[in-house]
Amino acid sequence: MSVLETNIARATDYMAKFRQRGVMNHINGESLPALSGQTFESISPVDLSVLAQVARGAEADIDAAVAAAKAAFPVWSKMPGAERRKILIKVAEAIEARAEEIAFTECMDTGQALRFMSKAAIRGAANFRFFADQAPGAEDGQSLRTPTQMNVTSRRPIGPVGVITPWNTPFMLSTWKIAPALASGCTVVHKPAEFSPMTAKLLVEIAESAGLPKGVLNVVNGFGEDAGRRLTEHPDIKAIAFVGESRTGSLIMAQGAKTLKRVHFELGGKNPVIVFEDADLDRAVDAATFMIYSLNGERCTSSSRLLVQESIYDRFTARVAEVAKRIKVGHPLDLETVVGPLIHPEHEAKVLSYFDKAREEGATIAAGGTKVGDKGCYVAPTLFTKATNDMAVAQEEIFGPVLTAIPFRDDEDALRLANDVQYGLAAYLWTNDLNRAMWMTDNLEAGMMWVNSENIRHLPTPFGGVKASGIGRDGGDWSFDFYMETVNVSFPRALHKIPKLGG
Repeated sequence: MSVLETNIARATDYMAKFRQRGVMNHINGESLPALSGQTFESISPVDLSVLAQVARGAEADIDAAVAAAKAAFPVWSKMPGAERRKILIKVAEAIEARAEEIAFTECMDTGQALRFMSKAAIRGAANFRFFADQAPGAEDGQSLRTPTQMNVTSRRPIGPVGVITPWNTPFMLSTWKIAPALASGCTVVHKPAEFSPMTAKLLVEIAESAGLPKGVLNVVNGFGEDAGRRLTEHPDIKAIAFVGESRTGSLIMAQGAKTLKRVHFELGGKNPVIVFEDADLDRAVDAATFMIYSLNGERCTSSSRLLVQESIYDRFTARVAEVAKRIKVGHPLDLETVVGPLIHPEHEAKVLSYFDKAREEGATIAAGGTKVGDKGCYVAPTLFTKATNDMAVAQEEIFGPVLTAIPFRDDEDALRLANDVQYGLAAYLWTNDLNRAMWMTDNLEAGMMWVNSENIRHLPTPFGGVKASGIGRDGGDWSFDFYMETVNVSFPRALHKIPKLGG
């Protein structure tokens, strides 16, 4: 039996319980069908087979989950941070113990290649460990003194919160939001994306098996128009953390407005990788291709626009095209696969539609530009050249293994092109000129920038975007600022004169 056949057999075993029992909601420690009894199908992008029937939660299911989170909040929020830390460390250890199950489930549910998803559980566990270690000091603040007053600040958990996560790398992104919420003392109602619901159920089961109290983390599957809307409008949900499309973020903000709900949005991107002629071109080729063709190009920080100085444009893009042509497209459980199937036929159709748009607008397809095979949602790694920044393929988030290459003249032209989109999540800059790097990073409209590097995450640093790419920051203490309220208590240090009225 080959390695691929062995992996498929293992994945089949892991998926069996989902096929038999379906993907249930999880409320107050119990696996429950939707109150309406309705379900929807979760299909595998590998071959479009049905993986499981998923409980289709709606308003009533959200209400039940919020009630559970509200009831669990007083005890969880008052638990000493050191005790929360112990539980969350055990959650991290339990995640690591089931790393293969998480990875194989994620591959079959999302189409992401195992070479990347094998790290999903490890990164999820790292998120829990990092934020667990911050829990004991999460409430700490400052002492601010005047001659007559001593002001003491502290933080307290905001209350039950809603977390809405996307379908790309869902396990890791769920832990990125849920771990700091739990570490801060909040309770959570999680609505995972309907395209990839399976590992959300694994996460809550793993967490409770490791000692997380019932009701602290609840999961309701469903669609944005009913379950999602009720979660964002519910008066007992104090904040919404959302990762997804910019258009959906705008809807969520409007829905939460009546209850003055706090929001944190990690939204879309059309991120530039900017390559100057003085750069280390070998490393720049590797970084540019890795950041668009890994994870199927289905990530918000992918470098989907390649801006290259005119003097090196032809030879640099030729090298990128050669890399794209050599990338293996195949079954996600094949260890040699780099690009697996896209998440869903609907998304595949969207990505494929840009190939016609590119041709119509005058771009050249230097690599890819086709569907691969007649089964599943496979698309070839694609490079558009001879593009201009006003084309749809340069302005719109395609969210697939599709790269648009645009030439620029000089520093000012590169900056203009880089900033001339509605998004501002990430930017990647390749140059050996320190003065240029300083000037560019001072003026680029992006929340995160990497110089002479691909996206390397450091958990204490802030993560988030500007413009249509988001509101707020994750990571380090920034996460606690979102999930906690800062309060101030003033004590007298000396008697002071109080104004008398009416005398």
